[in-house]
Amino acid sequence: MPSCFVHTQGRACCAIPSSHCRFCPVTDLGDSFTNTSSNIYARRETCSPTLIGRLDERAQECAMWMNEFVLPGQSAGARERHERRGAASLTSQWMGLVLEELDHGVVLLNGAGRVLHTNLAARAALDDNHPLEVVGPHLRARLLTDAVPLAEALEGAEASGRRCLLRLGDDRAACGRTNVVVVPLNRDVSQAAVLLILERRELCGDLAAQWFALRYQLTPAETEVLKALSNGVKPTDVAQRQGVAISTVRSQIQSIRAKSGADSIGELMRQLALLPPLVSSLRPAKLVN
Repeated sequence: MPSCFVHTQGRACCAIPSSHCRFCPVTDLGDSFTNTSSNIYARRETCSPTLIGRLDERAQECAMWMNEFVLPGQSAGARERHERRGAASLTSQWMGLVLEELDHGVVLLNGAGRVLHTNLAARAALDDNHPLEVVGPHLRARLLTDAVPLAEALEGAEASGRRCLLRLGDDRAACGRTNVVVVPLNRDVSQAAVLLILERRELCGDLAAQWFALRYQLTPAETEVLKALSNGVKPTDVAQRQGVAISTVRSQIQSIRAKSGADSIGELMRQLALLPPLVSSLRPAKLVN
């Protein structure tokens, strides 16, 4: 018997053009009858009749319908399990897309350091001289002094459910210093995993700062000052970078505060820190997962 898909009674058969499935209550499953020169298989269900049509090379569209109906020999319980698996798979895909929109880098791995998933922010951070790096399928510390603390933190999280804050890197090294939160994922799962949450290296992303500037109608020069301040650059250094007097930068900061309603630079930075993450929909090819 050829591969089959399921039709409800009277549904047009896309696998066999110009054909319509007919329900035959006296025909057993596997026996065929002819309708417009095409063989169609019939079957009686307990609750409602279901017809089973033949798949051929023209049946690609019908093949996609297989998940929508009870397959031959499949119970209602099997159908429910199949639907649950499909829903779980879709939820997993959604969660992957959600993680891509976060501006915090997150890395999912096991206790041995094998990487299971990274989001866009993590891939960008690890590719930018971070104290951590991905070597093959594993996450490694760039500095030898961080290797043991990292391994112990991962093992403790997976085996004992211990979470911690790691301080990695060195101010004297090219990679600098950073904080990493180690979170055990061991509740109500058959196999534990470890989540690393990477520190943001800027107060807010470039798109968030740009949106803030548009909202309060900042000038291009004020926008550049805002971005520099959000990256921790001092006003004197901003003036030096832009080749202007410090008085000019201070005037621009006062203008930004007036437009945004911030009483101080600290309040301005707080407003920026509270902005939701805005991640560009344009993905560099090397960062696409």
